[in-house]
Amino acid sequence: MPATVEPKSLTAFIQGHHREIIGEFSAFARTLMPPNSSMTDQELRDHSKELLLAVAEDLDTAQTSHEQSQKSRGQGSAKIMGVSGRLHADGRLYHGFTLVQVLAEFRALRASVLRLYELSGEADLAGVRRFNEAIDEALTESVTRYRAQTDLYRDQFVGILSHDLRSPLGAITAGAALLAHAAADDQRQARVAARILNSAQRMERMIADLLDLTRTRLGGVIPLKADRTDLQSVCEEVVLEVQASHPDAVVGFESSGDVTGQWDADRLAQVVSNLVGNAIEHGGKTPVTVVASDGGGRVRLTVHNDGDPIPPHAQANIFEPLARGSSEGTHNLGLGLFIARAIVVAHGGEIRLSSTAESGTTFELTLPRDRNVPAESTAQTADREGLRTLLST
Repeated sequence: MPATVEPKSLTAFIQGHHREIIGEFSAFARTLMPPNSSMTDQELRDHSKELLLAVAEDLDTAQTSHEQSQKSRGQGSAKIMGVSGRLHADGRLYHGFTLVQVLAEFRALRASVLRLYELSGEADLAGVRRFNEAIDEALTESVTRYRAQTDLYRDQFVGILSHDLRSPLGAITAGAALLAHAAADDQRQARVAARILNSAQRMERMIADLLDLTRTRLGGVIPLKADRTDLQSVCEEVVLEVQASHPDAVVGFESSGDVTGQWDADRLAQVVSNLVGNAIEHGGKTPVTVVASDGGGRVRLTVHNDGDPIPPHAQANIFEPLARGSSEGTHNLGLGLFIARAIVVAHGGEIRLSSTAESGTTFELTLPRDRNVPAESTAQTADREGLRTLLST
């Protein structure tokens, strides 16, 4: 009676045919290489071998049904493929591969192994399932790593660019100010110089916002220089500045009680200016009301207008960078509200939005008089966690 031949496991097949698999996979991966890539054929094969052997090791690792279930949800404990996936992403990113090309590589590796195994006539269905799990785990980790690294590089680039632009822009601003002063007797030249100066100052504010965005996106916090600050004085100064640049706007300010605390006056002015400016821009020429009031251990500030409400679907992400209220660009708020929220959170405060057709649009922020005062409610904790989530994505 002939002896029964056990089907060769997929692990044994990979280990015994890894050169053939690597050759087929590498040939495809080579077609994806960017024209200016410095990756050699040997490096490509070596990395392919590391990835394939990691798969074999993962397949050979004992796994219970519970562990298999956890792994299918991305919650496995071994993480053998997780390490390999991250290394794969780092190597491909370094050599200029796009994310689409990285995904194509994993599809090619899966196809190469399963095609060659099928041709061998073997049938280890459990091994095939484990193999697919291993590839999926590596793929997930690789994509996550790739996106995280590209986000980091992008933010670093924006930060460096924004910082380096400040010097030439400062020279333009200074030159425009001198021209405006020298052309005082020539109205035409004075207008041109004033226009250059205003544009340069607006660009300076945009660059400052980009630097703040980059700082927070890279895991930092908005720097504060806290001192004894009167919010009433801050608001009065901002309202005067806004009215000077928007002479047709109606902006009212009210203050009641003690509205002083340990804050960064310049940063709070930035918040108030942004909120008032947005209210003027998107308020449909309705009056804007700014109210500061004493809230005991905290100070409350509201900025209100009766313009068209912000669409409900946009309110959930209104504090995210480059948030848009609609496809037509209504309430396109850029970086301003993201920076405003980051400043408020850095002070230990919170900011909320209410916008309906009946009551208009109101941004409400509360600030502890001292940054060390604990939060009053779970809402502030949720807000902070939401910001951390945003900055990590």
